[in-house]
Amino acid sequence: MTSDNSRSGRHAVTTATAPAPIGGYSQGIAAGPYLFTSGFGPQDPVTGELGETIEEQTHQVLANLSALLAADGLTLDDVVKATVHLQDVHRDFAGFDEVYREHFADPRPVRTTVGSELMGILVEIDVVALRRTI
Repeated sequence: MTSDNSRSGRHAVTTATAPAPIGGYSQGIAAGPYLFTSGFGPQDPVTGELGETIEEQTHQVLANLSALLAADGLTLDDVVKATVHLQDVHRDFAGFDEVYREHFADPRPVRTTVGSELMGILVEIDVVALRRTI
């Protein structure tokens, strides 16, 4: 689902199959040839539940991102940049990276991974995707 804002050349991209924003921001904004997403956490969009491990949470975050990308006709294959926030980089990087690699084919997107104070979750990811048609 999208909402149009033709004057500015950008529009919101939203879906009910990914967690709704908990603040004053959009799930995604399509602007020109790119889709920019908000940071998605590992909440199941139906139950609100969180996985216990970094692997479970990473799978869910990537499922949430995939749902938003699909709302604009995209997939993870269209992602060109990812920014990853881990609650505990030293403990969780290897498990996160193993799952991440399963979801992205070569050439994988460029990525920045940082440690962040997260609100009760282990991982949050936002992406930039290239829209093939605008």
